[in-house]
Amino acid sequence: MTLLTARRTRPAHAGRRRRFGGRFNPETPPWLFAAPALVVYALVVLYPAVSGVVYAFTDWSGIGQDMSFVGLANFRTLLADEQAMGSIGNTLLLTVAIVVVQNGVGLLLALGVHARLKSRALLRVVFFSPVVVSPVMVAFLWKYIYNPDPSAGLNGLLGLRVDWLGDPSVALWSIAGMVVWQYAGYSMVIFLAGLEGVPRELHEAAMIDGAGTFQRFRYVTWPLLAPAVTINLMLSTIGGLKLFDQVFAATNGGPGYATETLSTVLYKQAFVFGKFGYSTAIALVLALFVAAVSLVQVYYLRGREVSA
Repeated sequence: MTLLTARRTRPAHAGRRRRFGGRFNPETPPWLFAAPALVVYALVVLYPAVSGVVYAFTDWSGIGQDMSFVGLANFRTLLADEQAMGSIGNTLLLTVAIVVVQNGVGLLLALGVHARLKSRALLRVVFFSPVVVSPVMVAFLWKYIYNPDPSAGLNGLLGLRVDWLGDPSVALWSIAGMVVWQYAGYSMVIFLAGLEGVPRELHEAAMIDGAGTFQRFRYVTWPLLAPAVTINLMLSTIGGLKLFDQVFAATNGGPGYATETLSTVLYKQAFVFGKFGYSTAIALVLALFVAAVSLVQVYYLRGREVSA
């Protein structure tokens, strides 16, 4: 083989093996390609997050740069704030209701549309369609459905006289109902993906062994749905803990403080009362709480996946 032929047959990247301080690998882009994305991530995510942590220990009003370090005063104020502490209870109640009902309804819908129905493709679209609607629009839609007029909305349909959003004993659960209505289809899609991954041969073998429908679901389907359960529980828990849009648009935390959540308290302290330092302290507590709950869930649910 001549020298000219060898040069022609040599790989195109052979002459540029050492670039950017290391061995060239055509399958792994150099770090320089990721630099713009890292810069944007640092400016959009890391800088605001670090700034929020700093502001949580100050009395910043949100205007100008005049502030002073107050230590843990904002967190002590949070513990003594009855409205904030009540909102924590509301947030936890909403989260539990949303997680349980949303995933239960989503699983039932997934089992229904997974069956061999001619209209299952249409039903999947119908059940998932509320997910793509803006949460604010959903809140305004349900404000009409929750009309206290006995001849309109849900009251007119069921023949009731309930002030769904004006009664403190009912308003919180009415908010949970609209959230479940919107996101049950999201849980359905994730459960449906898990159901599609269950081998049909296992169901056939269980049927031959005499297992009924409930037994096949309990001993065959449910254990194999563990990854889908993990994802759904994580997403619905995080969504419930940081719920804001539906509450703010439907009740603004009322009546009184009956539907106040930690996110609405955070918003009001920042943009209504101008206490940005205190509001960032609330945001920090909320972020740490969500992270802690998520880690506990991941640890427990991943263990369940392994055992299953």
